[in-house]
Amino acid sequence: MTARLRLGVNIDHVATIRNARGETYPEPSRAAEIAMLAGADGITAHLREDRRHISDADIDELSELCRVRGKPLNLEMAVTEEMLGIALAHRPHAACLVPERREEVTTEGGLDVAGGHNRIAPAVAALVGAGIRVSLFIEADPAQIAAAAKVGAQVVELHTGAYCDAVRARDTARAEALLERLKRGATEAARLGLEVHAGHGIDYATVAAVAAIPELAELNIGHFLIGEAIFIGLDSAIRRMRALMDEARAGRAPGAAA
Repeated sequence: MTARLRLGVNIDHVATIRNARGETYPEPSRAAEIAMLAGADGITAHLREDRRHISDADIDELSELCRVRGKPLNLEMAVTEEMLGIALAHRPHAACLVPERREEVTTEGGLDVAGGHNRIAPAVAALVGAGIRVSLFIEADPAQIAAAAKVGAQVVELHTGAYCDAVRARDTARAEALLERLKRGATEAARLGLEVHAGHGIDYATVAAVAAIPELAELNIGHFLIGEAIFIGLDSAIRRMRALMDEARAGRAPGAAA
């Protein structure tokens, strides 16, 4: 297994820190530049309905920065008319449709594509028609994967949060079962012709097992990298994550000689 696994870096929580004091810094666009220089293959930003972190102005800046740097911008968004309009106006490389509730701390679980077909399918069609690659953030559930293919998405991003939580809780049996579910989901999605990504909750302890899933083309990682940057810097945090991904992809144990 040697195919390079892409790394998308989510810079939402740079904006969270900025907004905590109502200042103009730290700038998400600066974090995006550092991330790209450190090995990120693209930048992810979630423009929420309540604008709790990323702002409309951030999307303007990130869109221009990614265009100049020749890197893709992945806009995470709820399936609403407002967000659809913003995506169509900016035309990012990709739009990842996610569930969103105002009271949640972070995105909780995957999008219910099977139950929301009539709402999601028109949004997917509009985005694809504008030349935007559409990803759906879903659980590794056969029904949701089949529904994602049915509504016309090109990509699914499998939710890895429960697996990562189980690893951190040292619940080995649950972690193994959830990892196996992710593997089966990736296989099924690829069989249906979908590009397969994964994300949510991934850290240094969990990345290797996820990165080793051969069908995956991309991981999207954010909160952990921004947190780790406090201690070792964003450049170093991303470079270490990139190295762990590459080692797993090459079938080597972490730290093993090439």
